[in-house]
Amino acid sequence: MIPRADVAIPSAPRTEARDSVWTVVFAVALLVAFVGFVALGLWQWQRMGWKHALIERVEARVHADPVSPPPRSRWAAITAESDEYRRVRLSGHFLPVSETRTQAVTALGAGWWVLAPLRTDDGDIVLVNRGFVPAGAEAVPPPTGAIRIEGLLRISEPEGGFLRSNDPGQDRWYSRDVNAIARARGLNAETVAPFFIDAARDAGVQGWPRGGLTVVQFRDPHLSYALTWFGMALLTAIAGLRLFVSTPRLRQYRRERGGFEPCRTHPT
Repeated sequence: MIPRADVAIPSAPRTEARDSVWTVVFAVALLVAFVGFVALGLWQWQRMGWKHALIERVEARVHADPVSPPPRSRWAAITAESDEYRRVRLSGHFLPVSETRTQAVTALGAGWWVLAPLRTDDGDIVLVNRGFVPAGAEAVPPPTGAIRIEGLLRISEPEGGFLRSNDPGQDRWYSRDVNAIARARGLNAETVAPFFIDAARDAGVQGWPRGGLTVVQFRDPHLSYALTWFGMALLTAIAGLRLFVSTPRLRQYRRERGGFEPCRTHPT
């Protein structure tokens, strides 16, 4: 019985077909990643524009002449974007109820914000953050009789703070939650404004609390985020270009190195 000679069976087409499939898969993945990175970069760019507009609006409010606080008819429409940090002025008298201390950390150290309810001349109740009292110090009682308050309008803080939730039952407060404080002090919820006022510092008042410590500052990392995503998109585009350029060269190299595999047959 005469054994058959080795027969050369071409393997290049099968190898090229398999490589082509993986090339297409990789190219599609790069395209999806590129589109995603560009979309994220554009989103951060838009967020940067929104943040800059917000900062400009807040700066204008902080340095504007004081106005009356929003009336009760507008309470339901008050938002942080449209009203927070607006400089306001109101007059009335403090109610004879216990003040509320909420935990605070300021440039003067750790301590408390002291909030007291003010009955305005219009009959509404507005919580006034009289200012900061450091730990271990005592706050001077609020003045009696008619008084005029100037400060910044702030939005209620119902989520707690310092990784803790407020505990009205124990009179422990970590944020200035207007509704919860009003309930704890037995105030009529219908007449309590859904915001509070950070009182400005009164240079004529000695001792504590000290007003005017509101920090008006916004994080603005959106430019760095946008550049990061656009950089990732650029790297993805470079990888796609290298794939497009190198694939034909790789195929040509394989052809030149030999695209046939000997297939040995056994005697029959």
